[in-house]
Amino acid sequence: MRSSKVLVLFAALSAVMWIMPCEAGAQEGSVSYQRFYDDLSPYGTWVENPNYGYVWIPSGISGFSPYATGGRWVLTNDGWTWDSDYPWGWAAFHYGRWDYDNASGWFWIPDNEWGPAWVSWRRSPGYYGWAPLRPGISINIAVGRDYHESNERWVFVRDRDFMRHDLGGRYINRNRNVTMINNSTVIVNTHRDDTRNVTYIAGPERNEVQRVTHRTVAPVAIRETAQPGGHLGHGEMGIYRPQVQKSSAGGQTPAPSKVMKMNEVRPSPENVAANHQEQPRRANPSAKIQPRPASASPQIQHRQVNKSPSPMNTEVQHQPRTVTPPNRIQPQKPRSVSLQKPKARMLPVRKPAPPPKNIRVQPQHPNPPEPKEKKELSQ
Repeated sequence: MRSSKVLVLFAALSAVMWIMPCEAGAQEGSVSYQRFYDDLSPYGTWVENPNYGYVWIPSGISGFSPYATGGRWVLTNDGWTWDSDYPWGWAAFHYGRWDYDNASGWFWIPDNEWGPAWVSWRRSPGYYGWAPLRPGISINIAVGRDYHESNERWVFVRDRDFMRHDLGGRYINRNRNVTMINNSTVIVNTHRDDTRNVTYIAGPERNEVQRVTHRTVAPVAIRETAQPGGHLGHGEMGIYRPQVQKSSAGGQTPAPSKVMKMNEVRPSPENVAANHQEQPRRANPSAKIQPRPASASPQIQHRQVNKSPSPMNTEVQHQPRTVTPPNRIQPQKPRSVSLQKPKARMLPVRKPAPPPKNIRVQPQHPNPPEPKEKKELSQ
């Protein structure tokens, strides 16, 4: 009897100890940006950006791309949530936004609003796609039809591979992004969290994912933890998501212990995503077209079809033809016509040619002699 009471008491104490960290995390109130600066410093570099202030660049990850490497998608009560394998994932994938720089690669801008994943979603026939939201883009803008992220920011995967654990090796080549985006539609599926007074983009519909993956998709509950390092299992997902304030409780301004300037950051292959290639951008309907200056002359580029020396394949350079305006054409004077009778032309008199010198000319008699036969007849 006493042993059973001890077991019951031990179970009750264990339950209290398990609940206390969760309540302590919520009762501690909030943390400041200093928590971001201190926790992420060992895994990257803090840089002073002229547009965003302090931004963070991860290091030591080859071909890194946010919401693409080192993680997978898990459906929670708040929508599709990115489950990161990195120890700093609790901050960089659920707070703030990501942007890209050609010199330094991807960098993270802190913010104090938590979300399951700050991405935009698209649905193409047979594929799902997502892209990190840029700073300053609200949820209402992100789900609008006129909002377009750059082509190179998108990641597409076959819909049947969407829930795979090895998601990083299933992405479609980004050279196909232009075609994928042009044949896709925006996923407008949001979730409202009244406790935090924020709206999330939930991502693809649960029933649709079950149909294309042929798997049962059961949403897991989020269990808040007092420290980073939660795990996924038994229908729960441990997440560290404290309330974040931009300033410290003592009035001090948070700042990283070591900061570099943007122009001091050198391009590094481990920071720049290997599959992040500049591609043709799709026309943005909201973008204004800049007029061409009046002084700029159009340049015509001719493409040589064949390099054969044949005259038919020689590149032809077309020269612009100058046309004289009608008002500058001078009228021609009529030609004067002469009515005088033309003068007769005198032909030269030709002299007979002299006879050859070596030819003897026999004189001709006026009366030639009669033949002998006729003379004899007459006698």
